[in-house]
Amino acid sequence: MLGGSRSIREPDMLPNQRALFDIPDDVTYINCAYLSPNLKAQREMGHWAVDRKVHPWTIEWKHFYDDVERARVLFAKLINASPEDIAIVAATSYGVATASQNLGLKAGQNVVGLEGEHYSTLLEYKRRCAEAGATLKQVAKPKDGDWTRDILAAIDEKTAWVGVPNCYWTDGGLIDLQKISDRAHQVGAVFITDVTQSLGAKAVDVKKLKPDYLMCSAYKWLLGPYGLGFLYVAPHRQDGRPLEQHNYGRAGSQSSANRGMGDSYAPGARRFDMGERSHFIHLPIANVGMEQLLAWGQDEIEATIEPLTRRIAEHAAARQLAVPPADARVKHFIGLQFPGGVPDGLGDRLNREKCYASVRGTSLRMSPHVYNNLAEIDRFFDVFDRVVAGKD
Repeated sequence: MLGGSRSIREPDMLPNQRALFDIPDDVTYINCAYLSPNLKAQREMGHWAVDRKVHPWTIEWKHFYDDVERARVLFAKLINASPEDIAIVAATSYGVATASQNLGLKAGQNVVGLEGEHYSTLLEYKRRCAEAGATLKQVAKPKDGDWTRDILAAIDEKTAWVGVPNCYWTDGGLIDLQKISDRAHQVGAVFITDVTQSLGAKAVDVKKLKPDYLMCSAYKWLLGPYGLGFLYVAPHRQDGRPLEQHNYGRAGSQSSANRGMGDSYAPGARRFDMGERSHFIHLPIANVGMEQLLAWGQDEIEATIEPLTRRIAEHAAARQLAVPPADARVKHFIGLQFPGGVPDGLGDRLNREKCYASVRGTSLRMSPHVYNNLAEIDRFFDVFDRVVAGKD
């Protein structure tokens, strides 16, 4: 299944894909929400890309565009958008800053976000609210896991922007973006979403969701390199001002005869591309990752990971550790809550046993992927028990 829309049939589970990655048998890596491993094919592409830069005389003018436009096409397929709506950016923070620069905000208005949300979005919202005299409403983590209800309750007639992700980054708490988007537009607010912790393992369809801006870093669930991201800009927002001024954002720049300072911007979202967006190493690697995601299918990826997070939840319950309820969490990662907080040094002690997860906030965040299996989950908790008991 290609594209971002949900399939009508129930998605098939994928066979284990570990052979496509270079993960040793004694390594239990349940940490994709931190950094995804790259595919062996991406390593090969990376070597080729570095060799190309070693021989710069082989790089032609067209190569400044080929991988860029291919990346636009691939990311657009992942979210069911047009390539014309996609900008190549450096990070989620770059995308959020681009959106912020092009949005009005006045004293007396408010911006709705999440308490403790990732810095790349929250810090920009804080800055703009402080400058404008607006209020940042930070929705607190709900005890019963119902983020959607509390976010909807925070949106009112004074809300100018709503900026929330598809899930809470520390434990996978689910947020119903469709309901949030519908409510934001109902009150005339702009809807912004960062899907860094979901896209690639949970499909998004912008034609249904209708965000004003959507951004995503590549180095997690997109299987991409660090230092690269993507920004979707809705068609009615594409006449804005980019963060940077460079020739690639100008109309006609692709022509070798027109490398000067064009007066008009390039069509669609291209004007919002970062400077030096023609990254000769990052983009080829990212493109291989997105091609693989599309070949697997996001629904299939999600269906394959779900039994793994379900097994994690069962292990957690057996140890009296809390997790978000099944109907209030995403299927691709999960956070374990300890009654007295995460034990000191737990992450480092697990790492010494070659078991990898992340301590985030008050959670031990576990994020498997298609290279993991149920036996690895069980092994992780065998090691976990030994480490917590102090027998490591």
